[in-house]
Amino acid sequence: MDVSAYADELRTLADGLVEHETTAGDEAPAQDWLETGLGDLGFETDTWTADPERLASHSSFPDDPDEISTADRPSVAGVLELGDPDDGQTLVLNGHVDVVPVERDLWDTDPFEAVRRGEDLVGRGAADMKSGLAACVVAARALADEGGVDGRVVVESVSGEEDGGVGAAAAALDNPYPFERDAAIIAEPTELRPVVATEGSVMARLRLTGRSAHAATAWRGESVLPHFEHLRAGLEEWEAERHEGVTHPLYEAFPTRWPLVVGRLSAGSWASTVPAELTAELRVGVAPGETVDEVERELREQVAALSEEDDWLAEHPPDLERFSVQFEPAEIDPDEPVVVAVQAAMQASGLEDAAPRGATYGADQRHYVAAGIPTVLFGPGSIEQAHFPNERIHWPDVETAAGVLADAARTFLQGSEG
Repeated sequence: MDVSAYADELRTLADGLVEHETTAGDEAPAQDWLETGLGDLGFETDTWTADPERLASHSSFPDDPDEISTADRPSVAGVLELGDPDDGQTLVLNGHVDVVPVERDLWDTDPFEAVRRGEDLVGRGAADMKSGLAACVVAARALADEGGVDGRVVVESVSGEEDGGVGAAAAALDNPYPFERDAAIIAEPTELRPVVATEGSVMARLRLTGRSAHAATAWRGESVLPHFEHLRAGLEEWEAERHEGVTHPLYEAFPTRWPLVVGRLSAGSWASTVPAELTAELRVGVAPGETVDEVERELREQVAALSEEDDWLAEHPPDLERFSVQFEPAEIDPDEPVVVAVQAAMQASGLEDAAPRGATYGADQRHYVAAGIPTVLFGPGSIEQAHFPNERIHWPDVETAAGVLADAARTFLQGSEG
């Protein structure tokens, strides 16, 4: 669908979203701005805020509601009813408004200023995923203005995706609308390709205990460092075994299918003291078809077996616990009507690489799929720009995405008629 008539609107939306600093807990001003804008554009708007008690019952989140930040983190939806809305289906176009923190010293620009450099938009969230969210709004507008189809299109701007999907999980657990949702497209940065499978992850914290001593008499102590290195090397071998042994047709091209990364490590208390304590926080990829519980159990078995090979660890076993948010993997059939609609729209726009793909990251897809809502990822930009300094997106791809999303919505809703 030609959305060139909405070019200025698309830029204004994306720039305005980027210029709101929406790190965790600070989403409300941007959501208020967007809700007002959606209302001005003719959408019926609604908001919801997640209940931490409700999320605590969800397997992705900590069991303690006090560990789940939901206050002042609204999610916003704009609804457009098309033709006879009750005679058609409902399609959700979803994006998240929150972004990860920035390391300002690594940026060439103000991260929360929308900077145009040639055909690129630079700013935190430009790729992940405020441009995709703006494309969703324009796609819905173009579809409604063209008319000739029955149903509903809902544009969602959810909060807390980077924190495990706070807004999306709440919407999946308790439908905020007075109608059912039949399918969803999430405009994550997929390089304009359809993603039908997303990887899960186990987040775990490993603690080791040694014995401190003055560095001048280091032989009296027991440093945790060589014992951690033993565990790390063993877990690296386990990662390689999982890469070979856990297969999936959509993940064959990845150099590491189910990455295990030690993302944070702290040890010791003083330069002149043998380090007696170590804490490592790690993430283990979970393949579609696996569960978080299964992979966590395997991780525990690996740590226990490796500890038995080490005399000190056998007597002083490490402590391993889940922490933070867990991501279950998600997958839908590539023949789902919403996937077929996206592929048809891509081909109509000249995008030839419409083969379904898998992604090694997690996304809000999993919450909607768990609620019985077939959900595909499709959007402009690359995950390689997500969370990076000087994050950017190629603007023509955003315009292309808006047109594809509009065509995909039309195809999906038309396919449900009659």
